Amino acid sequence: MIKVERSFLVALPRDELVAYLEDFGHTESWDPGTVRCVRTDDGPLRPGATWHNTSRFRGRTTELEYRLVGSETDRLEFVGENKTVTAHDELLFEARSPAVTRLTYRASLRFKGLARLAAPFLRAEFERLADEVVERLPAAVAERGAA
Repeated sequence: MIKVERSFLVALPRDELVAYLEDFGHTESWDPGTVRCVRTDDGPLRPGATWHNTSRFRGRTTELEYRLVGSETDRLEFVGENKTVTAHDELLFEARSPAVTRLTYRASLRFKGLARLAAPFLRAEFERLADEVVERLPAAVAERGAA
């Protein structure tokens, strides 16, 4: 299993940041691996909501089905899966001021079958991607606010 974690400040009130990130379709804006992410169900965003995610990693494209499994005022949890990997994304929110939120982003990948053998060789790449999230997510939020 590969696990990465980053904590950083985002210039947005906690409730607004939670509402923005609760729509996993926004990963197109802030996740460096996501090429496309489309909601596959209807209705309000709540646990059980689903998305079809297309990601590119090391030149290869992969498809995952994601679902929102937990939604609270200070925590979101998503699980994505396909035949070779289960991805788990947890986002923790702490209001630092009325306009600033500390976001802790945790991602883990559990490879299945023979793909498990590649995990130790992929850790550095996932660490790099997590660093890019720290750069891209605050910028995506700022662009959202300017639109």
